[in-house]
Amino acid sequence: MFKVIGLLLLFVSLPACSQQVEVESARVWTAPDHTRLIIDVAGPVSHQIRPLIDPDRLLIDIAGVTLPSKLPKVDAADPLIVRLRGGSPDGRNLRLVLDLKQPVRVKSTLAPPNERYGYRLVVDLQPKEADEAVRLAERAGDVRHARAGTTAGSGVAGLRELVVAIDAGHGGEDPGAIGPAGTREKDITLAIARRLEVLVEAAPGLRPVMIRDGDYFVRLRDRVQLARQHQADLFVSIHADAYHDPRVSGSSVYTLSFSGATSDAAKWLAERENKADLIGGVELTGVDSDLDRVLFELAQNGSLEHSRYAAEHVLTRLKGTGPVHRASVQQARFVVLKSPDIPSMLVETAFISNPDDERRLRDSAHQQRIAQAIFEGVQAYFLQHSPPDTRLAGATNGRQHVIDRGDTLGAIAKRYAIDVKALRLANGIDGDRIRVGDVLRIPEG
Repeated sequence: MFKVIGLLLLFVSLPACSQQVEVESARVWTAPDHTRLIIDVAGPVSHQIRPLIDPDRLLIDIAGVTLPSKLPKVDAADPLIVRLRGGSPDGRNLRLVLDLKQPVRVKSTLAPPNERYGYRLVVDLQPKEADEAVRLAERAGDVRHARAGTTAGSGVAGLRELVVAIDAGHGGEDPGAIGPAGTREKDITLAIARRLEVLVEAAPGLRPVMIRDGDYFVRLRDRVQLARQHQADLFVSIHADAYHDPRVSGSSVYTLSFSGATSDAAKWLAERENKADLIGGVELTGVDSDLDRVLFELAQNGSLEHSRYAAEHVLTRLKGTGPVHRASVQQARFVVLKSPDIPSMLVETAFISNPDDERRLRDSAHQQRIAQAIFEGVQAYFLQHSPPDTRLAGATNGRQHVIDRGDTLGAIAKRYAIDVKALRLANGIDGDRIRVGDVLRIPEG
């Protein structure tokens, strides 16, 4: 097979250093669509990248630096890199060699110091033959095809599943907030996201899509774009942030704000979360340049209103898992919520900076309770607001009841002229206990 190899020479020209700069460490992150190499350096450096063929390799020459004591091992499952090796041919400059499994496209940048890292050389690799536009079109086409047909085992022809995009905050180069005991936000969010995925997968009429399903970095805008590629009906971003006051605790739920934040804490959290790309090694340019347009579109198609509906359901269930930071849904200008056509919410499961919250977040049983609360809120929202072309809407036949104060199963059954036993069976209820805000399916009489 004829291979087109782009002999692209990437060169970054920076001020020359008068003395050797130490390479402090290096690491490799493997994501589904790219591999990222991070090289921590003690100061600004010049670098040159050159591809070689037969076999496929990538040379990275870094001027005036010394070789680190140990280079990272590459995961054998990485789709692009076989191994990483290095040396100093002339005793003054470092040469890294990436042995490749296939030709790649390369993008590199020298990331400036930030609150967590010093200078970093960030090198991103993507498969050369996998054109981005083609991949996106194929993904979107697969989703449309799945929705157009009959879902196996559903018994409802022509109806689609509701797609829940589950976004585990941070990841890879960006650990997120770190608790007093060293707990990393990125690990907690992924653990809860995976538990939520299992619950959504098991629910009739729902299908989960994981925005991040491993320890790798995803840009904020890419998270939104992935949800849109999968034509998600709801976007849930999971976090466990920190605050400068360790006494602050509790969970909270956020939607996108038209103007300012609803509290100082909300503003502070949004600003912190919006720096995730900077921590991950991405330049922050034009982050809010299109916010007004997005908000206008949200208002026009009702996504902002539905974001609030869904968030209120989730917050109601979270109140049963422990203390909440705010009793009502909060708003702030989170970049990750800026999808003009998908109802979106950001769930702060707790403040990892609070020792008690951190201890609860590390507990697997508590993680399950949080995932269950989010799931129940999402399901309750969809039971009330399922589009007519979905399995869930077809299964309920449009008959639903939102439990209000003073309601009993007997009174509800009498209202709809059905048997209490049938009402329990349709909703999986064992006993007579019901909760305000829950949505009941009303079976046919």
